[in-house]
Amino acid sequence: MTNSDINKANIVILTGAGISAESGLQTFRASDGLWNNYRVDEVATPEAFALDPELVNSFYNVRRQELQTVAPNAAHIALAELEQKWSGEFLLVTQNVDNLHERAGSKNLIHMHGSLKEVKCINTDQVFDWEGDINDESKCMCCNDFGTLRPNIVWFGEIPYEMEKIERHLDSADIFVSIGTSGNVYPAAAFVDIAKENNCTFSVESNLAQTSDSFDSGYYGPATEQVPILLNDLFNQINCANDNM
Repeated sequence: MTNSDINKANIVILTGAGISAESGLQTFRASDGLWNNYRVDEVATPEAFALDPELVNSFYNVRRQELQTVAPNAAHIALAELEQKWSGEFLLVTQNVDNLHERAGSKNLIHMHGSLKEVKCINTDQVFDWEGDINDESKCMCCNDFGTLRPNIVWFGEIPYEMEKIERHLDSADIFVSIGTSGNVYPAAAFVDIAKENNCTFSVESNLAQTSDSFDSGYYGPATEQVPILLNDLFNQINCANDNM
């Protein structure tokens, strides 16, 4: 891709747990992650919620409270700055359910696995912003009933959100960037291949170690160190493109 092209290129960026881990949030798949305390089928399936909603809500209440103790890090901030400067189409897709991207300033953002800051009615599927705990006294805003609210989290066996929109952007992406994701969870693990099968001419990942041979380039190390470097390289190409116009 030439400098003149990158100034108007379409970009899709995918982020995973690795970008938020450096802000102090535990990850499900790390050796010290939350899965060590709970089995998947206890807290992250529709069947678990039907069996023991109090346990499931308690699990996510703790995670929601944890958001108050952390802040966006340098990687989150660098992504928000990139979005402000990007001239082409820009889409940030996150597998994370925290709100650190929003707090850093990201706008064009999809939470494909839902958000801790939202609840969903099990009767109507309506989604509402939510700040506190979900418990027996939580009253649904649409059906005025108790016990009908669940975390707006995509559990195992459920379909991630806004997949059609994500796939449209992947189909037209000139650049695909993957940050802090293991590459083991589908459908997100296939995003780089979907992009490369279509319009994508450059793909890059930032992670602690290489996850796939599908990427054209990689920046390996902590996200707070490597993501600003990666994005600064893109900034420099944008500036060169602008200077040559």
